[in-house]
Amino acid sequence: MVLSALRGALGFLSRLPVGGGEDAWTAFTATPAAFPLAGYVVGGLVALPFLAAALPGPVVAAAALVSLVAVTGVNHADGLADLGDAAAVHGAPAERREVMRDTTVGVGAVLALGTVLVALALGLLAATTLPALVAVAAVVASEVGAKTAMAALACLGDPSHEGFGATMLDGNGPVDLVVALAAALPIALVAVPVTAVALLAALAVALLVRRWATRTVGGVGGDVFGATNELARVVALHAAVAAWHLGGPAWTLW
Repeated sequence: MVLSALRGALGFLSRLPVGGGEDAWTAFTATPAAFPLAGYVVGGLVALPFLAAALPGPVVAAAALVSLVAVTGVNHADGLADLGDAAAVHGAPAERREVMRDTTVGVGAVLALGTVLVALALGLLAATTLPALVAVAAVVASEVGAKTAMAALACLGDPSHEGFGATMLDGNGPVDLVVALAAALPIALVAVPVTAVALLAALAVALLVRRWATRTVGGVGGDVFGATNELARVVALHAAVAAWHLGGPAWTLW
């Protein structure tokens, strides 16, 4: 069941050729813990450039950014763009959801994508200032945190309309979130406080986006899931780097 759910998660959350199918998809939607488990796989692949200690920081950061796009594709970025457009307009939740379904790219989408992309690139560059293994742990933790943030939405959110969001939310609750948090806990303990701070920051983003989405677009849908992933990753990464520079060298345990 868990392996099938993980295949389903990787099939949806990444471009990795893991197969999947209807059974894997069904297992994934019923197992929020598959989100952080997939985060370990994606984060590990994205973090590989940080092991190339001989390369300059900007090269490592650029390689990690390219790796992230190659592994995850643009699925979640599309959700961020749609949510950016929804945030840029005024109106009732139904009107904002209509804007999100529009294929036209508006100013809100451009601003959201541009801001997050720049912030992500700067976060990866800042991570190169950390010791190599701490940087790897921070990158993995930010990805696991982003996926755990999505699991939090799946367990705590209310659907805004029929679709992916409603499918993920159906039948999942707080108990499932506890299991997902247990799956994410190992990375939080790898490099304390760096990775723990990253995970907590990602969860904070999930709660904030959930509150905003409930009030603004009427609940959680597929675009909210995607936007949460992108936002939580960036915030978690910057939080991890900040934690190191604010005292991490004295506190980190392995």
